[in-house]
Amino acid sequence: MMKAFEDMSKSNKEMMDSALKSYAAMTKGMQTIATEATDYSKQSYEAGAAAFEKLAASKSLEKAMEVQTEYAKGAYESMVAQATKMGELYTDLAKEVYKPFETMVPASK
Repeated sequence: MMKAFEDMSKSNKEMMDSALKSYAAMTKGMQTIATEATDYSKQSYEAGAAAFEKLAASKSLEKAMEVQTEYAKGAYESMVAQATKMGELYTDLAKEVYKPFETMVPASK
């Protein structure tokens, strides 16, 4: 009876340790993602403002179209790159959050 209690106590401690490690990984990962999103928003805003200034300074319709096309192309490429990077960050986050529990799964078989 005492052995079962000790085993359960050890198991609960391991689960709590794993949960705390997982929570720490989640917190760190979410901070990284928030920082990345903030940086991208700032860069996107600055690129849009610069494009607007160029557009306002355009002397002809052709130049305005060129500025708009250049901005649209750059914004699209930036968005695709950012979406890829964010996907990788979320994938890494999931792996790091699950990692503390990996050792527990084979033990439960």
